[in-house]
Amino acid sequence: MARDPIGAYARGQTPKHAEICRALRAVIESAAPKATVRIWHAMPVWFVGENPIVGYKASAKYVNLLFWNGQAFEEPALTAAGKFRAAQIQYTDTADIDEKALRRWVKKAAKDLWDLRAYRASMRRSA
Repeated sequence: MARDPIGAYARGQTPKHAEICRALRAVIESAAPKATVRIWHAMPVWFVGENPIVGYKASAKYVNLLFWNGQAFEEPALTAAGKFRAAQIQYTDTADIDEKALRRWVKKAAKDLWDLRAYRASMRRSA
């Protein structure tokens, strides 16, 4: 049997949050089939090349879905997160997931990349 760290992440959550994680994973993987996934910073994250595009993390109250370049999408349902270009949305139930919108966001994320590698290189050069 193949090892599935993303499935293990979901199984480690409450039943409700595990259901949300499984639903998000299914849409993300169908909308960005060429993206690769791994556990990164203790959460499932999908990458195009070496650039993170989308990931989620469960907390006590919700599952937070984060798009690394989400602010560029100009989607009102996504709120700015952090000091860079990320945007997020929180889910407390699978019924809250708008699959059509999620699919659109994931497709945007896979095409409109924030080049994290180039950003880090520029930060090292300016330091």
